[in-house]
Amino acid sequence: MSMASADRNTQLEVTGPVTESDIPAERQSPDVPSSGGIDLISSHVPDVAGLSVRRALPRRSRRTVGAWCFLDHKGPVEVGHDQAVSIGPHPHMGLQTVTWLIAGEILHRDSLGSEQVDPTRTTESDDVRCRGVPCRATIGSYRGEVQGVQLWVAQPDPPWTTRIRASRCTASPELAHGVATVLVGTFGDIASPARRDTDHVGVDLDLGVGVSLLPLASDFEYGLVVLEGAVRIGAVGVEPGNLAYLGVGRLELALTVASPTRAILIGGLPFPEPLLMWWNFVGRTREEITAAYRQ
Repeated sequence: MSMASADRNTQLEVTGPVTESDIPAERQSPDVPSSGGIDLISSHVPDVAGLSVRRALPRRSRRTVGAWCFLDHKGPVEVGHDQAVSIGPHPHMGLQTVTWLIAGEILHRDSLGSEQVDPTRTTESDDVRCRGVPCRATIGSYRGEVQGVQLWVAQPDPPWTTRIRASRCTASPELAHGVATVLVGTFGDIASPARRDTDHVGVDLDLGVGVSLLPLASDFEYGLVVLEGAVRIGAVGVEPGNLAYLGVGRLELALTVASPTRAILIGGLPFPEPLLMWWNFVGRTREEITAAYRQ
């Protein structure tokens, strides 16, 4: 593997709130039946600012993959001159955000006064208890295809109120049949310098035809979401609209690709406690969520 790195700055987030259609009132429910040790979980399709997105996390059968607790796949969609896409001001609690675009650009503004437009990046937002730094995002003046993922990382307890304004970097190791861009964490012998507060990893996979062998950590659980194309993991096919939950105990993962494919691999140490999620709040108890709502 070889590595090239590129600085990324703190950026945007475009997402919709978590609702009861995403997760039930009770805590983690049993996984769906697995095939070959893989749980194939269908995404929910909510409407966010006039755009349909595929919500892979949280789902009734799978709330988290490591510390990753939210994953929206938006696009591919063509944004025309007569189409306005905007997410209004909103608070966050108990989470960091990561935004990764493979096409298009989005304008981000927050109450700290930052305003930035960029195509492909990771993003880490402030983690605040509702009382500061609400943010908003729009497509802005960009017209054309937009596609990417919005993810949340549940924060450890503490810190609940740490503000994070860090520069971002990615690392790009070459695979036998493609390139893996490490957004955060360690993939094989490549480590992204991006800040993280839990032991987790996120990788953008740009795969060509053939079999790609991915190095994994046996104590991590992993999930795979296909953005474009399709992959096979053994006898299991994975296409856009599904999360392939891979569980723990794997040292490697063989992905068979018949046509050019883009996918996101997420993983991490299983989160040590159940999470409650409502709107843009991530907490441990109903009392925490209620207090955030009242604030």
